[in-house]
Order: sequence, then C-alpha cells, then structure tokens
Amino acid sequence: MTLAARALAQLVTWPDLTEAEPSCGIGRALRSAHGEIAHFHSDRDVDLHLTVKTIRKFEDHLAASRGVRMLPGSQWVTVRLESATDVDLLMTLVSLALQVHQAWPVPDDALTPECNDHQSAARSRENFSGS
Repeated sequence: MTLAARALAQLVTWPDLTEAEPSCGIGRALRSAHGEIAHFHSDRDVDLHLTVKTIRKFEDHLAASRGVRMLPGSQWVTVRLESATDVDLLMTLVSLALQVHQAWPVPDDALTPECNDHQSAARSRENFSGS
C-alpha cells in the first residue's frame, strides 16, 4: 500500500471528512461539509485546500518544507508523500484546513477554487500552445 493510500484510508475515518470525486476529475477527494479539503492525485501527490489567507500566514513554514509545493495565487498546496514524516505533515495540514473551512466562506478566496494539479495542467497546455 502506498503512503497516499494509507493516508487516505486514515483520513476517511475522520468524522468531518467524506470521500468524494474531486472537482478536477483526477484521483480521489476528501471533503467536509464546507467544501473540498484534499485531492489525492497520485501515489505521492496530494493537493490540500488551505485558502490564500492561511497559506500567507504559514508561508515561511510551508516554503521551508521540502515536501510542500506552492503555486503563486493558489488556495491549494501540494504535499509530496515520500516518507512517514510527510504523511504526518499532511495530517497536520488537513487538521488545519478543516479548522479554516469551518469559517467558510473565506473572503479572500473564490467560491470554486482549482487545485494545483488542475492549475499546473492548464499552465502546461498554455505553454505548449505558445501562449
């Protein structure tokens, strides 16, 4: 079983999370009553909806982690799962995301956010087409 599969199996037991189809259509998602929290896109990559305000607040800490990738202006961070420590970080960040989403709607964020996987694919298509 991969780290992502183990993390998903553990998180789906949390009372505030439900497994669902992700809005981007790739992989599996976890959502709360307030919206999508995480997208499990592969055996190693999980996009996590933290909101712009929360990312700004913890930006230095997130940037210092080798397992976290941020895209400018995104409401999501990508957590790369390569070790048990990365899974622990994911669990902590999911807990933070749940707390943040309890205050939904978050004024700085759009109502239909796109995850990083979706944004990266769109940027790749734009770059490929010469835009």
